[in-house]
Amino acid sequence: MSPDSRSDDPRVAAAAAFLRERGFGGPFALALVTGTGLGALAERLAAPRTLPYGEIPHFPGSGVSGHAGRLAAGTLAGRPVLVFQGRAHPYERGDAAAMRVPVGVVGALGSPPLLLTNAAGSLMRRAGPGSLALISDHLNLSGMNPLHGEPSDARFVPMTGAYDPALRAGLRAAAAAAGIALHEGVYAWFAGPSFETPAEIRMAARLGADLVGMSTAPEVILARFFGLRVAALSLVTNYAAGFEAGAPDHAETKRVARDAERAVGRLLDALLSRPEAP
Repeated sequence: MSPDSRSDDPRVAAAAAFLRERGFGGPFALALVTGTGLGALAERLAAPRTLPYGEIPHFPGSGVSGHAGRLAAGTLAGRPVLVFQGRAHPYERGDAAAMRVPVGVVGALGSPPLLLTNAAGSLMRRAGPGSLALISDHLNLSGMNPLHGEPSDARFVPMTGAYDPALRAGLRAAAAAAGIALHEGVYAWFAGPSFETPAEIRMAARLGADLVGMSTAPEVILARFFGLRVAALSLVTNYAAGFEAGAPDHAETKRVARDAERAVGRLLDALLSRPEAP
């Protein structure tokens, strides 16, 4: 690779060329990654076209239930949108850079703003299961980084303001217009796949965490590496372990996420309907 390998990663180039040939070339107003239980958001697209991740060169599969593993494109609120239905998690392969090619493809297809969604545990009493929360910053408690092994100086990615302030302001305005309560807080990334212990949650709370989960932070790092504007939205599916008697499990995560998907859809409609959106 060249000294700046962001622009010439052959895997990203091959995936992007494949997608352009199949009508996924954009331009797009927004790219969206759906978390556990939120893949049905793609069903809101008008005139959709889809491709399984397995057919796209160098795309990772997802072995987690609640993640369809499919790319969709269409229009939402009259705006062209690219939707990644599901993600590959670092815990599936021990690879924090599992989503490097999909995130890189967003950059190769015109660099629309990237909105990440996830299912998260809450450390905020006011934000119980079914709540939506905007991520303002993150704590990387995983011991991993998706840029480990990156040879270029581009690996030294500044993370101040990584969660784009203008995108966050747009999401807050959209939530207000749609009558949706939108909390905000710091997300702590744990490696998973086991849920956190009550002691780990107490530690995270003392460090300033408001939300916990097993994804998103590495994708934000990759998005900044590729020069993308990025924001992230958590759907609270449970209270974190030991907090408000929280005892999370994956079945609860999927069930609560499915139930709250409509609110996320309304928020996206409101965001994309704004004249200055997103």
